[in-house]
Amino acid sequence: MGSTSTAGGGAAPVSFDRLPAPWRPESTRPKLPIGVAVVSVLISGLAIVLILGGALYLLDQFGSNAIPSALDLFPSIDLLGSAILLLLGVALLAIATALWRQETWALWTTLVLVFGATVYLFFTGSITVLFVLMIVLFVYLLACRRYFY
Repeated sequence: MGSTSTAGGGAAPVSFDRLPAPWRPESTRPKLPIGVAVVSVLISGLAIVLILGGALYLLDQFGSNAIPSALDLFPSIDLLGSAILLLLGVALLAIATALWRQETWALWTTLVLVFGATVYLFFTGSITVLFVLMIVLFVYLLACRRYFY
């Protein structure tokens, strides 16, 4: 058959015709869905704008006059508003990074934010294309939850 042995109970070596294929571990992390990648890039872009807006205002207030006032992205904010923008931008950048890494907490945080925005749009009577996009994004993120660990 595939092996040889001696009948006398000796210690003869056993040989096989072929060995099974070597075991290779499979990746337990699924691939990043393209929609989640797009959402992550869009959130990080918004976060960078918020960080720049808050930082430029703070540099204009406390720094030198080297920064022209035309660079103010949000000219009608005050000191507290710029600090809030800076913190919100950092938080959104953390969420976008975690979405890219497929972390579950970032998915649920994004779902809560999208749901809150959808409810806000609904109760303010702003049933527009943005409202429909929020519903589609909410359903898509729910459908992609199995890709997160």
